[in-house]
Amino acid sequence: MYFVSDRGGWWNLFRWDGHNVEAVAPIAGECAAEPWELGYASYDFLDDGRIVVAVQEGPRHRLVVIDPRGSVCPVDLPYTSIKPYLAAQGTTVGLIGSSPTAAPQVALVHLADGNPRVEVLAKSEHAALSGAPVSTPTELRVQAAGGREVLALVYPPTGSTADWRAPVIVRAHPGPTASCLLRLDWQAQFFTSRGFAVVDVDYLGSTGYGRAFRESLYGRWGLDDVDDCTTVATHLLSAGRAIPGRIFVRGASAGGYTALHAVAQNGPFAAATAVSAIVDPDRWAETVPRFQRAHALRLRGGAGRVRAAAVQRPVLFIHGTADDVAVVEDVRVLAGQLAARDVPHQLLLLPDVGHYVATSAEAGTALEAELAHYRAVMTAAANDSHRC
Repeated sequence: MYFVSDRGGWWNLFRWDGHNVEAVAPIAGECAAEPWELGYASYDFLDDGRIVVAVQEGPRHRLVVIDPRGSVCPVDLPYTSIKPYLAAQGTTVGLIGSSPTAAPQVALVHLADGNPRVEVLAKSEHAALSGAPVSTPTELRVQAAGGREVLALVYPPTGSTADWRAPVIVRAHPGPTASCLLRLDWQAQFFTSRGFAVVDVDYLGSTGYGRAFRESLYGRWGLDDVDDCTTVATHLLSAGRAIPGRIFVRGASAGGYTALHAVAQNGPFAAATAVSAIVDPDRWAETVPRFQRAHALRLRGGAGRVRAAAVQRPVLFIHGTADDVAVVEDVRVLAGQLAARDVPHQLLLLPDVGHYVATSAEAGTALEAELAHYRAVMTAAANDSHRC
C-alpha cells in the first residue's frame, strides 16, 4: 500500500508491505497538496513500474518520475504550477499545468522514453487573452523575525519599468496553511493592469516549506502571519516601491482573518479587503467540514476573534449570504460594531453565494468593488493632504 506522510518533515511517498513502512524516495519538497479537499491525486503509477509525482517547493511545482529503485528523475515541463489531479495511463500522465504567462492547460505528458513529450489537449477559456500584456511575478525574499526568510511573489504594474513605484496590494492566502502559487493569476492582472502592484506573501505556516514551517503557525494564527505581511510591506516602503498611504492588505477566508488583524494594529496598511473572512476561529472550528476540524482546532490560540474596538483602518467586507464556512452573521455583527465607532467600512453581500466568491458569477462585481475601495481611500488621503 502506498501513502503520503510528513513523518520525515515533508509530505513524501511511503509504502507498506504488510509488515514494514519504507520511504519510496525522500524528497525535500511536498508530494501532496494541502489536505482541505477530498479527491486529490498528487501521484500515480505508470504501467512500467515507475511512479509520477507532482512536487511543490515553495511557490513552484515540478513533475518527477520515481523508478522502482527509488531514483528520482525530474521532467522538464513548461509549467510552474501543477494541480493535484494527476491521472496516468500506460506511460502517459494527464495533468493541468500553468505558468505565469500561460493559463491552465490540460495536457498529456508522454514518458515512454527519456525525452518527455507534452501534448496539449485543451486550454483555459482565458487563452483568448494570451496576447494581452501580463505582469510577470518575481520572487522577493525578506528577512523576518528570528532570522528566517519570508518569500513573496511581486507582480509589478503591467508595462512598468524596472524602477516602478506604485500603490501596492499585499495578499494573504487562504488556508491559512495554503501557499502562493507561481501561475497566471487573472485577479492579480486585474489590478496590475490598473496601475497597482500585487504582492503574495508565503507567511509562516505556508505549505511548500516543510512540516516544521507549516506547523509553526499553530497557536500563532493572526500574529505571525500578520507580522510577515507587515514585514514585506515595510520592506517595499523602505525600498521605494510602495507609496506611503497607498499600501493595502487583502485576503479571502483565512486570509481575510489575517487582513483584518493587520488593520487592527498600527502598521503600514491604509485599508483592508476581507473576502469571505473568518472572524472568529472558535466558530470556524465548528463550521468547517469535519475532516478539517483537527487542523482548525490546532490553529486557534493566537490573536483570537477580530474585535471592532481594535480595527483602525477602512475595511471592505465582501461576503456571500450562503457562506456556511465563514458564517455571514459574524461579518454583519463586526460591520455593525465598526459603524457604531464611525470606522469607515463597506459591506458587500452577494446573495446566494457560498464561501468561494472568486468562482461565483459575482466575482467581477467583487473585483470592481475592491478596486473602488482602494481608489476611494487614496482619494480621501489626497484630499486630506490638500487641506493640510
